[in-house]
Amino acid sequence: MPMTGARQPHAVLDLPSRRHKGLKIERLLDLAARPQPLRLLEIGTGSGGIAHYFASHPTLRCRVTAVDVVDQRLVRDGYDFRLVHDTALPFADAGFDVVLSNHVIEHVGGRAAQLAHLREIRRVMAPGAVGYLAVPNRWMLVEPHYRLAFLSWLPRPLRTPYLRLLRRGGRYDCEPLTLSRLDALLAEAGFAWRHLEVEALRATLDIEGAHGAGARLARRLPDTLIAGMRRMIPTLICRIGPQDSGLFGNAPVDPNGRPGS
Repeated sequence: MPMTGARQPHAVLDLPSRRHKGLKIERLLDLAARPQPLRLLEIGTGSGGIAHYFASHPTLRCRVTAVDVVDQRLVRDGYDFRLVHDTALPFADAGFDVVLSNHVIEHVGGRAAQLAHLREIRRVMAPGAVGYLAVPNRWMLVEPHYRLAFLSWLPRPLRTPYLRLLRRGGRYDCEPLTLSRLDALLAEAGFAWRHLEVEALRATLDIEGAHGAGARLARRLPDTLIAGMRRMIPTLICRIGPQDSGLFGNAPVDPNGRPGS
């Protein structure tokens, strides 16, 4: 979901993968255990596949709204859609029980825009609401938008020249986050949060039924080892909620799942 005119759409338009992602989000947020109907907002809907997954869910009762700065939807049924122009959301305060931001924050701009994005999520969350936030890790080995090794490791001024040198694009327009920067932004925006990278990996292996050597190895790794590698896991994933909601107590939660101060 790009937020400035110079940024390009990077939406995933593969609908089967969007159904898998919807199921993973459902499990990680334990939505079946929450009071229904759920007022659900998806920011950066792309193909519309995740919004449609929840809008047409056979057991969850969801009233789904989706927004994006461009309309690339392949499926349009069952949910409301709004075009937006920047990080501002055209909704009243405290209007949603569930808010999804799946690989959006790296596209909105620099730190100020990323903080504005999170503050808007916080603003539209009802008391006791829950959110899903996923962002590529700057220290991932292969940058997912351009499929180049070590692209996001480079200092910012060198990323675009690297892209151009390898003829993968004219400008690097993403801002992936480190673990520490993500946690700092969440705290500043007024969230409590819990990192779910271990749970997300387990859910992905289960949902996708992967059977290769890498999947077999991942299934055997203890959770503590996976958590210890969090700083280089390709995608950082958090369950988020207002600090005063009681979701995790009244304090932020650090990357190891302990309440912070």
